[in-house]
Amino acid sequence: MSPRSPDDNPLKPVQKPRPKAGQAGENRSGKNYSGSSKRISSGRWQQVRQFMHQRPVLAQLYWLLVRVVVFLLITSFGAVVVLKYVPIWVTPLVVSRWIDTFGTDESSHVYKKWRSYDDISKEAALAVIASEDQAFPRHWGFDFDEIQDAIRENQHRKRPRGASTITQQVAKNVFLWSGRSYVRKGLEVYFTVLIELIWGKRRILEVYLNVAETGPMTFGVEAASQRFYHHSAAELSRNEAARIAAVLPNPILLSIRNPSNYVQRRTRQIARQMRALGGQKYIRNL
Repeated sequence: MSPRSPDDNPLKPVQKPRPKAGQAGENRSGKNYSGSSKRISSGRWQQVRQFMHQRPVLAQLYWLLVRVVVFLLITSFGAVVVLKYVPIWVTPLVVSRWIDTFGTDESSHVYKKWRSYDDISKEAALAVIASEDQAFPRHWGFDFDEIQDAIRENQHRKRPRGASTITQQVAKNVFLWSGRSYVRKGLEVYFTVLIELIWGKRRILEVYLNVAETGPMTFGVEAASQRFYHHSAAELSRNEAARIAAVLPNPILLSIRNPSNYVQRRTRQIARQMRALGGQKYIRNL
């Protein structure tokens, strides 16, 4: 494109726009309402202040609530930032399981050992994605297609199935208590967004591989690998990783050591899904 000459766009004298009806505080009749609107706003604020002054207890509760909310936002944000860089040894789920089994032989030992993402077989990382959240590399914490499918299916099921992503499961296991409530679900959404923004996919998957329940009082793939296969998670084969992933929906009832027909069938399904996803290259860019 040839450069434009100055004559292509000649400068014109600046003309002041004519005031239109309804602009600059005027309506069509020419009356100015800007002053009255300011007086109304000021009057409402005076009413609020007077209400607070007449009810000091409510005012104190209001400002206390504001301080609590601000404090929780700051501390939760700080906790997420710190936990991006340090191993997570204890989670509410571990404490809950220990309390549930307190006084039994099962509670005498917690099987848990932290391993960095690079020290865990990529077959294990791929297996949990194939089993729990195949859209994990693509979504931002929520798989809305899966949520819609779950809603449709649950209309015809006695036991509703969930649609939680790996990120949501990490938020629940690391930061929240067990149970179902609207408050807890709202906090789960908040922490899901927060860790997606701050941690990134690789850290989220690393934490999941270390905190997911994989057996009775057993947490993480390293603990499961050493307890049931007698070697480190770095040496997990595809079938071994698929079997660990197969018990994730209910690691208390489903067993890695003595797999039921259901676990064996689910293990084969997960192994097929791992191949269908393209193998380890599916998670290469996390």
